[in-house]
Amino acid sequence: MKLAIVILNWNGKKLLNEFLPSVVEFSKGHDIYVVDNASKDDSVKFLQQNFPNVNAIELSKNYGYAGGYNRAVQQIDAELLCFLNSDVRVSENWLKPIIKSFKKDRTIAIAQPKILDQKNPDLFEYAGAAGGFIDQLGYPYCRGRIFDNIEADHGQYNDECSIFWASGACFFIRKNIFVDLDGFDETFFAHMEEIDLCWRAHNLKQNVKYIGCSTVYHLGGASLSKNNPKKTFYNFRNSLFALTKNSHRSLFSTILLRLILDGFAGVSFLLSGKITHTLAIIKAHGSFYTSIPELLKFRNKQQRSSYDSHSSIVWRYFIRKRKIFQSHTNR
Repeated sequence: MKLAIVILNWNGKKLLNEFLPSVVEFSKGHDIYVVDNASKDDSVKFLQQNFPNVNAIELSKNYGYAGGYNRAVQQIDAELLCFLNSDVRVSENWLKPIIKSFKKDRTIAIAQPKILDQKNPDLFEYAGAAGGFIDQLGYPYCRGRIFDNIEADHGQYNDECSIFWASGACFFIRKNIFVDLDGFDETFFAHMEEIDLCWRAHNLKQNVKYIGCSTVYHLGGASLSKNNPKKTFYNFRNSLFALTKNSHRSLFSTILLRLILDGFAGVSFLLSGKITHTLAIIKAHGSFYTSIPELLKFRNKQQRSSYDSHSSIVWRYFIRKRKIFQSHTNR
């Protein structure tokens, strides 16, 4: 199986210096590409001088996560793609279980490994942990991480199972599936585009898997810290984008409930003194309202399938005080 590892870069020379060596060392026999989103920090020159066997794809401007990968894939010949964040350290033999699973089970379209915290390797990492799920209102969460509550890794998720979404930090997908789905939605620009892609894959009855015997370590927040209001904007807006495009549920009632809960989140930020985050939520909703006509066009032309989701994660986490994933398996 021909695999290509594709790393998106934007002014990430420091990250390439720190994390690319592990990818090169533990990915022998596979093509590695660094896709540069018009960096200003001489990342490409650094790459050419220090990693001559790594392929560089230079883009004319910063197309974001979605646009950068979409353009790169057009230039890559591979059966299986791995979209890997530039702040991920991989482990020895990280690829073997993944490739084995894709070869063994042709129904697997998308997969992710176990993702641990680079700074605290005993903990799961926020962006993906042990595989992503989604509740009935479109709020994402993970095995190993619900909202800001992160579990320690005790081997409780050393398994292989179906999940709803795979993390964009280390995202494996068959190239033909990526092409059939028209790639990432570039209106997202950054954050949650992998959830939208997985949701569209589910709507076409494709299978998304978590493969826990493969492990990587993610630094997280290297491009955009969770304390940055821009991240709050993208998370709230893009979640509404994905929900409107893809959910099989009654849209009016679902969106109404989401707007109410997002309002509570805005008030919570305000009371904690994070005014810029409250404003980011308001801005996210404004962007969502203006985008509704285009979102509905997409919704009405695509197939939408039901999916196995839990009831409101907000209710179970904040009201019923269920803080870890296992407690949410009992509905």
